[in-house]
Amino acid sequence: MANERMANCIDIILAIILLPLGVFLKFACGVSCPICLLLAFFSYLPGIIYAVWVITK
Repeated sequence: MANERMANCIDIILAIILLPLGVFLKFACGVSCPICLLLAFFSYLPGIIYAVWVITK
C-alpha cells in the first residue's frame, strides 16, 4: 500500500515536470497518453490537471 502511494507521488511529480511521462509510465501507450500529450500541446495547465486526474483515479 505504501509502495503504491509512493509510486503515485513519483508519477504525479513526473507529470508536473515532464507532462506525458507520468501518464506514460502508468498506462504505457493507451488512450490516456495521447490525450495528455494533446492537452499539453494546447495548454500546459489542462494537461497537468488531466495527468494528475488519470494517475490518481
